[in-house]
Amino acid sequence: MPSRGNAAIYLSGPWSHRSVSANGTRFHVAESGDGPLVLFLHGFPEFWWTWRQQLSSLSEAGFRVVAPDLRGYGGSDKPPRGYDLVTAASDAAGLIRSLGEANAVVVGHDWGGLIAWTMAAYFPKVVRRLAVVSMPHPLRLRSAVLSDPLGQGRSIGFALGFQLPMWPERQLLRDGALRVSRMLSAWSGPGWPDAETARRYQDAMCVPQVAHSALEYHRWYLRSRLRPDGLHYNRMMRTPIQAPTLHLHGALDPCVLPAAARGSGVHVEAPYRWRLIDGAGHFPHEEVPERFDLELRSWLEDPEPER
Repeated sequence: MPSRGNAAIYLSGPWSHRSVSANGTRFHVAESGDGPLVLFLHGFPEFWWTWRQQLSSLSEAGFRVVAPDLRGYGGSDKPPRGYDLVTAASDAAGLIRSLGEANAVVVGHDWGGLIAWTMAAYFPKVVRRLAVVSMPHPLRLRSAVLSDPLGQGRSIGFALGFQLPMWPERQLLRDGALRVSRMLSAWSGPGWPDAETARRYQDAMCVPQVAHSALEYHRWYLRSRLRPDGLHYNRMMRTPIQAPTLHLHGALDPCVLPAAARGSGVHVEAPYRWRLIDGAGHFPHEEVPERFDLELRSWLEDPEPER
């Protein structure tokens, strides 16, 4: 394991840590349990630790739970390129194969949700079921932004601010990445995060190169809108999702408004379940983990989830 950032990333708990190679990149993963594979993909500004509750609860329910650091985050490699959704989806699909499975349940939050949607369109045989948290289907997100660019929550303003070179990284890392704590608090419901949780995410953002890599995802997303790669991506995302899909969203989410996510089911041909989680903001799996896990586990244990 790399020597720098170990204390911030390799946190102890009822899970194990290891490195897994996929898509030409080395990924740090935390894993727990045995059974059907569930791959959890984190969002911004977090890392694998965002799924710590589910690493315990789902492994106890009979699942093999794996939570990687995305490319550029935590203990994973931080190459100079590859911070687009197609490469990130290729990373995750490669991880499933490297973990010895042909397919998996894929759960993604925030940016990890965009990656999960992309996997289901680009690599449908790899995604057995799909659960997306706090993120619309990419085409639904695009239409919501085009129809009301200032009314879709705080994520749009942040994404625009991240387009400048170097300055956003400096602002993100000032005062020990204090801005990370402020974003978590601004995007969540009342009472979350506590000081210790915020400190964990601040420390992880301060690992060398993480801030730059994390912002590169946002830069690609906006800058590719009118480029050939972005136009091709939008065409590919018109492919109907064939995996049974659970779509969870915090009712109080000010970062990505529930209205922007509602309606994503038009892009899903398989059974689709939409659930609003009362009392939660952008991070329902951390803010109200018991309610989140109840929704997720009941869907996973349902052999024929309803449309």
